[in-house]
Amino acid sequence: MAQTPQAQTTIVVPASQSMVALLGPGDELLRVVESAFPLTEVHVRGNEIKLSGDPGEVALVERLVGELVAVLRTGQGLTPDAVQRSIGMLRSETRERPAEVLTLSILSSRGRTIRPKTLNQKHYVEAIDRHTVVFGLGPAGTGKTYLAVAKAVQALQAKQVSRIILTRPAVEAGERLGFLPGSLSEKIDPYLRPLYDALHDMLDPATIPRLMTEGTIEVAPLAYMRGRTLNDAFIILDEAQNTSPEQMKMFLTRLGFGSRMVVTGDTTQVDLPSGTKSGLAVVQQILEGIDDVSFNRLSSADVVRHRLVSDIVEAYARHDADEAQRPGRGDRAAGEGRRDRRDRAR
Repeated sequence: MAQTPQAQTTIVVPASQSMVALLGPGDELLRVVESAFPLTEVHVRGNEIKLSGDPGEVALVERLVGELVAVLRTGQGLTPDAVQRSIGMLRSETRERPAEVLTLSILSSRGRTIRPKTLNQKHYVEAIDRHTVVFGLGPAGTGKTYLAVAKAVQALQAKQVSRIILTRPAVEAGERLGFLPGSLSEKIDPYLRPLYDALHDMLDPATIPRLMTEGTIEVAPLAYMRGRTLNDAFIILDEAQNTSPEQMKMFLTRLGFGSRMVVTGDTTQVDLPSGTKSGLAVVQQILEGIDDVSFNRLSSADVVRHRLVSDIVEAYARHDADEAQRPGRGDRAAGEGRRDRRDRAR
């Protein structure tokens, strides 16, 4: 049996480039590469990297090193996660380079820079720049809300809009809300806390109360949007899967001149009462294909939280698919779906 021909190549890394930054402390980044390409031997000596093995893998590793060097030239550091995501992008054969994705800067604040970390996140961010109404659809941890808030703060700082409006449906605001202590705003506050958390990551916390007092930033439940026309604003609707079709229509028709809207949600985590349709699921059928409206879908591959979150999302998806195919599940599965998902971690 003929042996598969082996490929060999030598990469000479520029002398100005730190090999520690490229290979990682204790060669941790090099180990990520070796684990991802088991059919390729990697030998490093000085600033030379010698590759030998499967021709396809050798070519990919050579491209990978070039992309990682390009990232380092921008002054950005590398992490095992960034290397793994770069490998995934190269294997997907996308025309976009990993370095272009990983070095796209949205906002620099408080000593850190917010960037998309996956190709789908980059497409999502670019859609926000190009379209008036953008939908970000995907599971927990894919950065839907965080990136939208970053783009809102960027637009405010660039004076593209005069205010930011962040809203969420308080789906459990019925009898449970009445038993919470405090005023109405204090009762609603827990539902809006994730939006406040994102703002605190991107702005000086000391300035946020002033901006909110001035009306430059408004964080409010969805019910507060009724009857308004929102001009010159960057408006974000979070957890949109928990809107009814009527609420979704009400929100979208608040759009005023000079404004942009971003709607985020996950149709697999609907907390609405059984029998109530999700406005986010319905709106995709109604608005898909309309000019200046963009639907952007993220998946478990775009999860940027702990690596286990991606595995958990995929495991639940497989479980739901298996349950739906079981004989006799039918309508019972559909009816139980929403109730089961209420207990899942967001």
